[in-house]
Amino acid sequence: MSAIIKIKALGFPWETQDPFLFCAYHEDNYPKGDGKLGPDASLDGRNIGQDFTLKDGWRMYHGARVPGFPAHPHRGFETVTIVQKGLVDHSDSLGAAGRFGNGDVQWMTAGKGVQHSEMFPLLQTEKDNPFLLFQIWLNLPREKKMVPPHFKMLWSDEVPIIKKKDQSGYETEITLIAGILDNDHKAPDPAPDSWASDPNNEIAIWTLKMDAHATFTFPKASEGINRSIYFFKGNEIETEGYTIPVSHEIILNAKEEFTIKNGDVESHFLMLQGKPIQEPVVKHGPFVMNSQIEIREAILEYQQTEFGGWPWPSHDNVHDPSKGRFALYPDGTEIEK
Repeated sequence: MSAIIKIKALGFPWETQDPFLFCAYHEDNYPKGDGKLGPDASLDGRNIGQDFTLKDGWRMYHGARVPGFPAHPHRGFETVTIVQKGLVDHSDSLGAAGRFGNGDVQWMTAGKGVQHSEMFPLLQTEKDNPFLLFQIWLNLPREKKMVPPHFKMLWSDEVPIIKKKDQSGYETEITLIAGILDNDHKAPDPAPDSWASDPNNEIAIWTLKMDAHATFTFPKASEGINRSIYFFKGNEIETEGYTIPVSHEIILNAKEEFTIKNGDVESHFLMLQGKPIQEPVVKHGPFVMNSQIEIREAILEYQQTEFGGWPWPSHDNVHDPSKGRFALYPDGTEIEK
């Protein structure tokens, strides 16, 4: 029986299946930094504040001096931010902060409401600042929509990377952000109120890197589990009689084994898998609830409280250039890496 349900081209953002809401994929080849964490390049010709056009290989997004996303609210879901290249400066309305990247992952439960900013500091002034980030929005079930906000770091040295060789000796490298590959390989625990915290929901978030000509078989999951594989870098792959070019999503029946044979260049994939929540989803910008009434309540509460306000000097707050990777938690605990 074929494992493939559907193959479709990737848009922006990437469409996802329940329990995920969407995935934003950002790859920017930023130039040298200007010493103030912004680009050492002219911003002329850019729509500053809404710069989503890939001009000269990079974008400012909502940033005016440093690329990124100044303070904005969330409620009712989680963000899982995987930074494969470059750095992110996090600041939030709880007083928490951090600088993470180059393989680190931040797992943030917005719950009842939080503001945060995500800026992309360009620390390197003598060479370019390549950047690659996935931000996955994972829904929360109704009973968890209003839990207290929480953020957790999965540092790169804590995230398992497993290397599997096929019969020809070609290698596939699997990075486990969430879920289980086999009895010997398990990802770090997710945030405590996450849909992923229950192993029965079989949440898996993996990235994969395949050698040219490598073959890899994905293990089976249970009946009713949604699984999508996003082929975002490479040339083409072969599977089940199909030749699939890069920039495509493959929607799968997860209870069937699925094997990919890579083409003639290294390829990269993201896999998202999980048991659907199967509740109504009502979205309005940064708020994801179960009804329009709850959306209106979220907007009103944010207007009245700003989810605790903003304790930082600016809405596009960045940290000192001398600072390394770190996490400052709301209770004042600071971890430096």
